[in-house]
Amino acid sequence: MRFSKYITFGAAALVVAVGMGAAQAQMKKIKIGTEGAYPPFNNLTSDGKLEGFDIDIAIALCEEMKVECEFVTNDWDGMIPSLMAGKFDAIIASMSITDERLEQVDFSEKYYNTPPAIAVPKDSDITDATDAGLDGKVLGAQSSTTHSNYAEEKFPSTDLRLYPTPDEYKLDLASGRIDAAIDDVVVLSDWLNSDDGACCMILSTLPTDLVINGPGAGIAVRKGEEELRDAFTQAIAAIRANGKYEEINDKYFEFDVYGD
Repeated sequence: MRFSKYITFGAAALVVAVGMGAAQAQMKKIKIGTEGAYPPFNNLTSDGKLEGFDIDIAIALCEEMKVECEFVTNDWDGMIPSLMAGKFDAIIASMSITDERLEQVDFSEKYYNTPPAIAVPKDSDITDATDAGLDGKVLGAQSSTTHSNYAEEKFPSTDLRLYPTPDEYKLDLASGRIDAAIDDVVVLSDWLNSDDGACCMILSTLPTDLVINGPGAGIAVRKGEEELRDAFTQAIAAIRANGKYEEINDKYFEFDVYGD
């Protein structure tokens, strides 16, 4: 993902100068890690440009914080290790806030929250999105996600097949190599509304499990980066209040993706 040259941005890098009764953050540059393979939240176009809700939100947050952003694409499975290794300073990639991840990184408050769902072919004989209804079926999910964890916990009777990105499970579902797929309802709906997803339909949204799914997607930073974490949280609140969040939301969705 893109923009200008990297300058390390740690907890001490967000310096706030107070003058004339107003606080201003000095200009800095930060690296933001994202996947680029999770539309409509983050995706690489055919000419290598990043687009999506995560990307627009990241840019708006950087503008609110008065910092410049440089985006870095990274495979999902290695996202947290790459953050911890200093490849980038924050993750904005639809990463759910979970207790397991909080053992490794810190998170801002959520910036959106949407439920999981099950998709099946339109001619599927599956009628019930329960473990009994999916008993013996091959269920696809992206690996190292809350959705794969959800499938392992809630659908133990399925043959769970894991994929590095959603593109692979979508291809297998469309071609009949798997019977169903689990992912965020927005991600599935976006695919189903495209020509490639014309094969399939949403069987059902699923009840959110706070232990597995967490309270929503947040911005991950390294442990100890409290100032950066809090700056993102404050910026999220600011763009929610000033209308910028709504503007971006309405570009992609017909409902408030922020959720409950």
